[in-house]
Amino acid sequence: MTQDAPSKRRPRRMAREPQTGTAAAVIAKPPSRLDQLQDLLSREGGATIADMVAATGWQQHSVRGAMAGALKKKRGLVITSDKADGVRRYRASLPS
Repeated sequence: MTQDAPSKRRPRRMAREPQTGTAAAVIAKPPSRLDQLQDLLSREGGATIADMVAATGWQQHSVRGAMAGALKKKRGLVITSDKADGVRRYRASLPS
């Protein structure tokens, strides 16, 4: 007669109880490039394409595309521009 080997079952794990007294460190992520563009455009004087290129490191056509796509269509900002002394300045505002 052979004996059955004892089963090697692992003990059941209980759910962890929440730790009290220790706050999880909240790490603020740096602003994205789109956030930087939005901040530049929201300034009182607005921003030029050159300002936005310098801030993001993008090329001019990428900045224009970001304004038309991500800021205007997705974030719902109203982008306006005016040209004074040969310099075009862009501004952003929330829709009214």
